[in-house]
Amino acid sequence: MRPHNQTNVREFVFLGFSHVRATNLWLFAVVFSMYLITLAGNVLIITAIRSDPRLNTPMYFFLSNLSFLDICYTTSVVPQLLAHFLTSHKTISFDRCMAQLYISLFLGSTEFILLAAMAYDRYVAVCHPLHYTAIMNPRVCNRLAIASWFVGFLNALVQTGFTLCLRFCNLNIINHFACEVLAVVKLSCSDTFINDISLMVAGVIVLLIPCILVMLSYVYIISAILRIHSSEGRHRAFSTCTSHLTVVILCYGTAIFAYLSPKDNSASNQDKMLAFFYAVVTPMLNPIIYSLRNKEVKGALSKVGRKRQ
Repeated sequence: MRPHNQTNVREFVFLGFSHVRATNLWLFAVVFSMYLITLAGNVLIITAIRSDPRLNTPMYFFLSNLSFLDICYTTSVVPQLLAHFLTSHKTISFDRCMAQLYISLFLGSTEFILLAAMAYDRYVAVCHPLHYTAIMNPRVCNRLAIASWFVGFLNALVQTGFTLCLRFCNLNIINHFACEVLAVVKLSCSDTFINDISLMVAGVIVLLIPCILVMLSYVYIISAILRIHSSEGRHRAFSTCTSHLTVVILCYGTAIFAYLSPKDNSASNQDKMLAFFYAVVTPMLNPIIYSLRNKEVKGALSKVGRKRQ
């Protein structure tokens, strides 16, 4: 709950993407289709991993965590977005807005750390294949996954706490489609210096450092692959990493551009489109990328399909 006498705002109004009904109906159809594809794709990935003993490995353990994250993250945003496409009054209460802000920060931060853990897994698999099962044992995998979720939880708690301390003096129109932290902080009529600093620190800890660790991992991975003499061996080693690398580029690239690039007053629409890509498009693409680029996943998915027939 928000502190008493901190704000006059009881609800926020989203500008969304358009006020034209025909455009909103078209967007509803597109986003609803993408949401169904996201749910189906990620549920199938989780089901395939759980049902196929060959996929009982650290790589697929982390992938199932990523799919679960994508389902939760897109569900925290898309149903409300779909409802707002069908109404002219796009509002959300203050408390629901803070809850959505917390959930999106929690899940988004967790995903960045989890992608770094997945990069470490690929590094061990390629650079230390003989010691892979000993290093990436179930206890280590569980600890890496728990650490990812804990860092996400802690970052969301801190950022939401600082946001709740702000005052909103009847400024309640958000140029966004969801309660995204940067868009909400912009509306405050109080000093946001602490919020700006905390967001910058969080960007370094949750986004920049994991991104650097991922890049270092792939420097070692590519170096190890180039030392493999046979072309078949190089292809097999690199094929285990291409799906993860593609997802990393999509997720980190979008987030770094949104949170760590210099801002100006005209950047709101750009930020909105970046947030849409990260919240709606990326969760839809992740299972497609992993299923298209991975023979084991495709085999497990076809096995699941045969069982349902």
